Amino acid sequence: MTRETRPKASVDSPKMADKPAKSAQPSRRDFLGTSAVLSAAVASGLAAPHVSVAANKSDKRVINIALVGCGGRGGGAVNNSMTVNDNVRLVAMADLFPEKCTRLLKGLKERHPDKVAVQEDKIFTGLDAYEKVLAEPSVDLVLFATPPGFRPYHIAAAVKAGKHVFAEKPTCVDPAGYRVCLAAHDQAVKNGTAIVTGTQYRRQINYVEAVKRIHDGMIGDIVSATTRYCSGGIWYRKRKPEMSDTEYQLYNWMHFVWLSGDQITEQAVHNIDAINWVMGSPPVSAYGCGGRFTRPEDSEMWDNIELDYEYSGNRILSFMCRQIPGTKGDNGNVIYGTKGIAMIHAANGGSVITDRDGNEIWSMKGRIQDAYGQEHKDLVDSIVAGTPIVELRATADSSLTAVMGRMAAYTGQKVTWEFATSKSKLDLFPKDLTWAGKRPKPAFAVPGVTKLI
Repeated sequence: MTRETRPKASVDSPKMADKPAKSAQPSRRDFLGTSAVLSAAVASGLAAPHVSVAANKSDKRVINIALVGCGGRGGGAVNNSMTVNDNVRLVAMADLFPEKCTRLLKGLKERHPDKVAVQEDKIFTGLDAYEKVLAEPSVDLVLFATPPGFRPYHIAAAVKAGKHVFAEKPTCVDPAGYRVCLAAHDQAVKNGTAIVTGTQYRRQINYVEAVKRIHDGMIGDIVSATTRYCSGGIWYRKRKPEMSDTEYQLYNWMHFVWLSGDQITEQAVHNIDAINWVMGSPPVSAYGCGGRFTRPEDSEMWDNIELDYEYSGNRILSFMCRQIPGTKGDNGNVIYGTKGIAMIHAANGGSVITDRDGNEIWSMKGRIQDAYGQEHKDLVDSIVAGTPIVELRATADSSLTAVMGRMAAYTGQKVTWEFATSKSKLDLFPKDLTWAGKRPKPAFAVPGVTKLI
């Protein structure tokens, strides 16, 4: 499952059908062809396209948004944006499965009737649907909530097209995608186009205040930390008889590593990002283990991964993620300092800082829903003000931190940040992706057998 080169340039895409027609779906060469060209363009620093929205500082400007990926997270993101922003309008939608667009559009019209202006011919389906969205001149901002394996190439394509971007986490599932993200970040800065990512904890007030106090020295020098993202099982979608290999894997994307990156990358990246934020950089190395006991037979996911991440200054993060039904959940971060301990709990758990004897010296309640809205408010405000936020690099670093940990657990080897960023050739995206195409038989990693690439 490795590949070292991007595909050739794309050909014209088929027109939208009522549902993905297997005979009309573009090949992987068609699908990622545009990304191949723009990846090279981003890396070579070609002149940025003119972006009218960034130049217009009127707070009355309406920002036209498009959604690519109309599942639960995509629906949540676009609803968040329309809830907190008075000056946005949804004008286009795209998904692999047309019924998702139809279902979501109906609900959005009921909630936000004055902010939905999606014409029937602006609903796109198929593997090339994102290209059709990016070709729409009326679209200013694109929200990406597709399976993570697509994320680097979708972001890069949007940057090349001069669009502002909201990208859900994670932003990559392998080192190849990470490098695409870094180039896209730099190009967006040159463009004057925004990229905000779905790392909402960086905008949740109890996280922001706790990290500020840690950086200001309230707990002294950081010695070590623990983070846990442990829960029950996660969704699984059974294959329908008529589905091709590709259609099934896209339908059940969480369970295929090229699409989700496994639970550590798709889900636990939130906590990894929080620790990177606290520590001030990605880790130096990762070493650990894990396994699988309860996953369906054709799932590539592991049930659990445990790692020691080493950060600069010999600071160790003890990391664990787990999805096993019937087990006790635990989700949050603990940072140990020479003078105190900071506990930053996930979701609405709030934050507490104590001295070394356990006496509380500061605390703050948490409300995650506010953070979900704030990321979209900050994004749109920055576009209107002409000071676009570009934060892809930090999220790409955290995504690759998760990938580095997965690589270490899967192979049983110690993996360094230098190897992951500079030497690894791991590239999980399929060489030839077609809607009706075959995919290799699902296989899960076995330490000592799975090679470090």
